[in-house]
Amino acid sequence: MKIRGGKLLAKALLEKGITQVFTLSGGFFNPALEGMAEYGMSVINTPHEQVAGHLADGFTRISRSPTVCMVGPEGFANAIPAMMEAWGERSPVIFVTDSSTLKRQGSGGFKEIDDVTIAKPLTKYSASITDGERIPEFVDRAFNIALSGYPGPVHLSIPVDIMFSSFDEYSGLHERPFVLRQNTAARSWPCPEDLKRIFDILMGSNRPVLIAGHGVWWSGTEKKLETAGRALKIPIFNIPYHQKLLGEESEVYMGLADIHQYAPSKYALQHADVALIIGGRLDNQMNFGNPPLFPESLKLVCINGSPEELEYNRAADHSLLSDPGAFFEALLDAHAEKRILFESSWFEENKKRRGLWVNQMQFDAEKKAEGSSKLHPLKLALEVQGAMGSNDWLVIDGGNTHFWSEIAINMAGWRGKKLKGILHPGAFSMLGVGVPFALAAKLKHPENNVVVISGDGAFLSGGLSIEATFQEKAPITVVIDNNGGLTTISQQQERLFGHNQHVATDFRDIPFHSMFEGLGGHGELVESLEQLQPALQRALDCGKTACVNVRTRDAISPIVLATTNKRDKASIE
Repeated sequence: MKIRGGKLLAKALLEKGITQVFTLSGGFFNPALEGMAEYGMSVINTPHEQVAGHLADGFTRISRSPTVCMVGPEGFANAIPAMMEAWGERSPVIFVTDSSTLKRQGSGGFKEIDDVTIAKPLTKYSASITDGERIPEFVDRAFNIALSGYPGPVHLSIPVDIMFSSFDEYSGLHERPFVLRQNTAARSWPCPEDLKRIFDILMGSNRPVLIAGHGVWWSGTEKKLETAGRALKIPIFNIPYHQKLLGEESEVYMGLADIHQYAPSKYALQHADVALIIGGRLDNQMNFGNPPLFPESLKLVCINGSPEELEYNRAADHSLLSDPGAFFEALLDAHAEKRILFESSWFEENKKRRGLWVNQMQFDAEKKAEGSSKLHPLKLALEVQGAMGSNDWLVIDGGNTHFWSEIAINMAGWRGKKLKGILHPGAFSMLGVGVPFALAAKLKHPENNVVVISGDGAFLSGGLSIEATFQEKAPITVVIDNNGGLTTISQQQERLFGHNQHVATDFRDIPFHSMFEGLGGHGELVESLEQLQPALQRALDCGKTACVNVRTRDAISPIVLATTNKRDKASIE
């Protein structure tokens, strides 16, 4: 039996267990759409290719399994920002481009673009399929590469003439492997001698800290992380911008390893004798492993699940190639055998400092709120969480909004606030991911409420994606932190240049709530604290995609203040 290349592609993806596809429908890949529909795969159409990419990224982060973003050749250019965001978070999204005809390649074909070359720096693997009978082979290779070692996005380009041509339904199955179903990704197990060297360091430690990155998330070992922290009484921190690994309410979680967004982390790092970086990278967020974030007196140990990750960590004093879960298991075994024991005083001191920090931040927020009817963004984030339940998802998006929300999440968690999950921009701080991520959470968990706290600038970057929530009957609640501009940038301008003039950062008064009403949703404008909680409750209860448009103050966040405290310091590095 002969089938079109597009249907052969759909069949190969389905064999890998992929059932979710995001796209902006295009004529170039109609055969693939037809095949996906016939095989019962879920195909969600979006108003823009970047939205499709962010949706695929968000869905992949939550499910921890690959999802497809499929776009046309001109749409590929629109999807590049989403590809970059997925690359920063190492999200194994499979990007598929239906490219210009192979027959006339290089002669100016319709919508011809060198998508393979463009995608290479932003993916683990980028290739063009030049023989339709090899479609299953390329899908198999791309899928395995996306999940192996340090995961990440991949890209396949399929020329339109191959997409429409016919091939044998069982193409490729006369060669090994005969069955192309999903395989379990290989895991690294620690070399005993290398593990002993790390344990010897820990046995001589009195004040260890553990900083976890998204390698822990993609290995699915965050519960082992928490168990190890609780058993050994090690304070745990999260690398900024990376996937949340522990609930903020966890007794072993302290906060971000960021001295600006969580000031007590400075004390922890300055007084620790060993820092374990597990599943993370010594990049700009970790000051490349250098002082003053990591003092010379501290032993810096990096544990990563792939050689690729370890290559980024050349500044480490010691490194270990190991799956995070395998390391946590070995650590717990060593503790059970009483080979690695720590006194609780160091752990308790870090907990105490977290509590003092929460109280101070609350006092500062209340004091700053005096004399203004507009809400402080920190107060807004705290109030939003107050209206949410333990099965609700929170998504944050923006610059200043993101920073204040991170602080509020830690504060609320310290007081016992539990949420189902938290999503936010990754390492590139890409604006506009909020609504697509929220829709992805709603599609994956339709029974749960999903709330977005978005800056006005962030919503303007990706707000068009709100239409997809109506189309898919997947209502979410969007809370706009509306301060009338790109505050993170305007605040830098004020402090860097010594005047109050803003250049290309201010917005007019935009009635975001009316936009939602016009689309068939619910919208309210909030101008005071007293109006906020009732408005939030109505939005959550209305059963529609809703907007709570909140007028907020222009309040500089600690991280922006710290990075612009000198006029000649414009970089967070």
